[in-house]
Amino acid sequence: MSEPGFPFPSVRVCQSIHDIPEADWNALCPGTYPFLKHGFLRALEDTGCTTTSTGWTPSHLTFWQQDRLVGVAPAWLKTHSMGEYVFDWAWADAYQRYGEAYYPKLLIAVPFTPCQGPRLLLSDAFRASLSPDRLHRMLDDVSTTLGAHSWHLLFPDASDQRLLAQPDSLHRLGCQFHWHNRGYHCFDDFLGELTSRKRKSIRKERRQVSESGITFRRYSGTDMPDHVLRAFYVFYQATYFKRGQRPYLNERFFRQLLSEMPDQCHIIMAQKGDAMIAGALFLNGNDTLFGRYWGSLEEYDFLHFETCYYQGIDLAIELGLSVFDAGAQGEHKLIRGFEPVITHSWHGIHHPGFRDAIHRFTLEEADHVQQYFDDACAALPFRQE
Repeated sequence: MSEPGFPFPSVRVCQSIHDIPEADWNALCPGTYPFLKHGFLRALEDTGCTTTSTGWTPSHLTFWQQDRLVGVAPAWLKTHSMGEYVFDWAWADAYQRYGEAYYPKLLIAVPFTPCQGPRLLLSDAFRASLSPDRLHRMLDDVSTTLGAHSWHLLFPDASDQRLLAQPDSLHRLGCQFHWHNRGYHCFDDFLGELTSRKRKSIRKERRQVSESGITFRRYSGTDMPDHVLRAFYVFYQATYFKRGQRPYLNERFFRQLLSEMPDQCHIIMAQKGDAMIAGALFLNGNDTLFGRYWGSLEEYDFLHFETCYYQGIDLAIELGLSVFDAGAQGEHKLIRGFEPVITHSWHGIHHPGFRDAIHRFTLEEADHVQQYFDDACAALPFRQE
């Protein structure tokens, strides 16, 4: 039931981001977190990256109290598990072995983006009126109505975590590595906090890239030459083609993204002479720099670390940002000063037998993740006071 004084809430599903007025959506989207802005989601849909044909049927949730919109959540009905970064392939395989359907499933997340942030965009009053039990029942009901066999909410921020934290819920932990800006004015300030051995190692890596004749140039979304964007997309494609995969995003998406959110986009290009050889795209929010996509056509020692990490640290310091989230991959960031961070996801499994088995798995997995996190903290390369 709803709390006293609040009308009973309802959930409606929108099959296109265009069905929700941009002003209404963005009014509920806090700060400048880039990945839930209407323009970002619209670019994904308009360019065909998140459509039924790609296995991402838009099914955005809207929360209503009587005729008043009090919340939204980005959601898709999925027929596969690609582009999510919280891996449930083993769960799907188990369903198949027992002759049960795992798909479709309802995914509440940002496509292709393993970055923590808000997922339930709710008014303050509506959020205060909700309990975890009520929220879980609402998500169970709407996913069942859509014909989904489960729902999955990935990488929520601390506010959403509190609302999702229900005893015996299917709660998964993960571990990423983020860089933290502790008042540094330049890259050398950061290096000064590392042990002598790690400091020398990073300087050697940066020097080796420089001695290869590679330089870097930064472009903002407000002043992006067309030839730079074209070259970046070639590099981005190459990252997928090297693994025998098709890229999730097309060039039209990046063009529309720059048009929708120019102030939050940055591309760093690596050049050798006059030729561009690698590039990385970053987006910034209120206090965080997000390193998202990268690629190269030529292989040089430490080029990836310089382009994606060290140049990103320089950019975060210049922009005065507190955190640099450089993506989902892991341990090689640790020795370069990126600190472990626990990530979260919640899952609603409708099949009672599989739910019990998956619940046991999540509890065992959480113990391993916590131990990994503790070990990573002990291996950080910072000087001991």
